[in-house]
Amino acid sequence: MAWIILIAAGLCEVGWAVGLKYTDGFTKLWPTLGTILAMTISVWLLGVAMKTLPLGTAYSVWVGIGSIGTVILGIVLLGEPANPGRLISISLILLGVVGLKISA
Repeated sequence: MAWIILIAAGLCEVGWAVGLKYTDGFTKLWPTLGTILAMTISVWLLGVAMKTLPLGTAYSVWVGIGSIGTVILGIVLLGEPANPGRLISISLILLGVVGLKISA
């Protein structure tokens, strides 16, 4: 169950990271409130997952999910480049996250 909670925390991290782009420097009310809510939920879920999972594993997986998801949504939603260097780098992060899961 801790892994499911950690994945949810990582997805919320993606939500707030992408949400930051839409807040326009925290000048737009609804995107700002959504971003703050996603931040709060993300960190709360991370804390819940850390009751069971080791700190280093939980935090690294949380950041990895956030990084991968944010890059993918940046490409899809914001037209950021999807060049081979970025895709290979994200693949390496994914391998690290999988490796941490397998070794936990």
